Amino acid sequence: MQVRIYYEDTDAAGVVYHANYLKFLERARTEYFRERGLLVSELAAAGHVFPVVRMEVDFIAPARHDDLLSIVTRPAQSGGSSFSLRQQVYQAHDNRLLVDALVKLACVGPDLKARRIPAAVRQIVESEA
Repeated sequence: MQVRIYYEDTDAAGVVYHANYLKFLERARTEYFRERGLLVSELAAAGHVFPVVRMEVDFIAPARHDDLLSIVTRPAQSGGSSFSLRQQVYQAHDNRLLVDALVKLACVGPDLKARRIPAAVRQIVESEA
């Protein structure tokens, strides 16, 4: 997935404000599953939501206004009711790594109690890990 950096994404120093990367990563996770035929809204309607329960983020180099970024999402590991995705943000023009994140998501129901990962999600995560 690609993201263009707008002025509103930057801080007083003219670089992307760190919290905005979390928004970009969220969008990329949603698009990752959409590209594989799974809609987050349909999973939620079926009683499966995936809150972030842990995140490790390394901010390696800054992005600036008008940069075009590429975000790559790959499964890292899977458990009974949680899975992790490795997400990396690159400069699109030179493929330089800017951000490296490991994101752990839990599968919970409407009651916010842990549930097993649905088979369709598990298949994607395990086949691509």
